Amino acid sequence: MDDSPGRESADMVRESVANLAHCGIPGMGRRRAGLRAVDGAVVAARHPLFVEQRRAKGVLAVILPKDRDPRFVTIRRGGTLTDADHQLLALWAAACAEHVLDLFMSAQPEDPRPRQAIAQARAWVRGEITMSQARTAGGHAMGAARDLRGAARHAAYAAGQAAAVAHVAAHELGAAAYAIKAARAAAPGGAGESAGRRECRWQRDQLPEAIRELVLDDQRLRNDICWSVFDC
Repeated sequence: MDDSPGRESADMVRESVANLAHCGIPGMGRRRAGLRAVDGAVVAARHPLFVEQRRAKGVLAVILPKDRDPRFVTIRRGGTLTDADHQLLALWAAACAEHVLDLFMSAQPEDPRPRQAIAQARAWVRGEITMSQARTAGGHAMGAARDLRGAARHAAYAAGQAAAVAHVAAHELGAAAYAIKAARAAAPGGAGESAGRRECRWQRDQLPEAIRELVLDDQRLRNDICWSVFDC
């Protein structure tokens, strides 16, 4: 097995491109993103979200399992998820993101993108916009995180993940996990872990009964790839 830095970098690039495309980030089609091959690796030459992801060493490439859980795939696509439960997942994710939105707004009061993404997640549930429109709003919210660090950055990602639930239901944990990371980052020194646990417990209190066991089991299964934020 080749463990060279070049091979590791190439693998990271391929995985990053795949994750961004799977998340429905606008412009991540190969032709539109200006992809080019370099030493066997695929590089997203111009896409700003991919540039940001490389800088953050994979922060954006979050939490989607290698094998999709059929419980989070809608019935029409061969899974077992009902439309009603899909909508509940989107609303819960929006609530998680909104709970930490002020951490972004306090840093970027003139940037409406994360707030708009949360609103679009709810508009999709009401049938007012398409899945693609919600997904696009999620991409814009993630773009709002590009030049930020800490709590504001995580809060923007939470909003982006919430809007992406319309496209891929399993992003519900992305919204929750990033919201917990935002709460941790905003806490005063030494209090991050306890703040994260409080946020996690608050989120669980918001879970509708119809999806409660589904989400709790999902947290158990994906906790290791969600920075273990669901140990609460």
